[in-house]
Amino acid sequence: MPTQTFFNLPEAKQQIIIEKSLEQFANHSYEAVSISRIVQEARIAKGSFYQYFEGKEDLYLYLVDIGIARQKSFIENADLPPIENGFFPYLRSLLKTSLDFQLSHPHFTQILFRLPNYGDIPFRDEVFHRTKAVSIAFIKEKIEYAIALGQLPKYLNPDMVAFMIVTLGNELRQFIPRHLGIKVEKLVKEDTPLDVNAINQTLDDFVSTLEKGIGKD
Repeated sequence: MPTQTFFNLPEAKQQIIIEKSLEQFANHSYEAVSISRIVQEARIAKGSFYQYFEGKEDLYLYLVDIGIARQKSFIENADLPPIENGFFPYLRSLLKTSLDFQLSHPHFTQILFRLPNYGDIPFRDEVFHRTKAVSIAFIKEKIEYAIALGQLPKYLNPDMVAFMIVTLGNELRQFIPRHLGIKVEKLVKEDTPLDVNAINQTLDDFVSTLEKGIGKD
C-alpha cells in the first residue's frame, strides 16, 4: 500500500501517478516497466516515488486494489435484476456487467487479469488471491440467498458452486476474445467496435450450460 505521504498529495497529482502507472503496466510486460519511465511520465522525482511506494510490486498491487474497488462499484451501480426474479437471469446480467467493465476499462483488465500477450508477473498468486477472493465471497452470498429463496437446490455446496462459477467466469474472460477474434491489446490503445450480440449470445450459452448442465436428460 502507498505511504501516507502519497495520500497527502493533492488528489489530482495522485491521479496522474495512477494513470501513468496504469498506462505503463497495461502496455508493457511487468519486467519491461521501469520506475524511471513511470516517474518521467508522471513528472515526479525518482526519489519521491520511493517516498510513496516501496517499489514496483507495491505500486502494482495498489493498482490491483483500485481496479477491484472500481469494478465492485461499477457492478453495485448497475441495473441488475433482483435475484427474487431468478438466480440465472441475475447471474447472466452480473456476468454481462462484469464483462462490460472489463471491455470498457482495458487498462484495469490488464492489471487485474494479466492476459497472456502481456506476460506474467512474479507475484501472480497474490494478485489472483485478491481478485478471486473478492469475487468468490460476493457470488457465494448470492448463491446462499438463492438457496434460501428455493431457486437453487439445498444440497448445493455454496463454497464449491461459487468457486466453480468464478473459475469458469475467469476462463470465459479469455475465451470470449479468442472465440470472437477480439484483440485485447487494441482495446488498450484505441476504441475498437465490438460485436455486442455475439458477446451476449456467448454469455447466454455459458449461463444456460450452468443452469441445465452437460448431462443428458
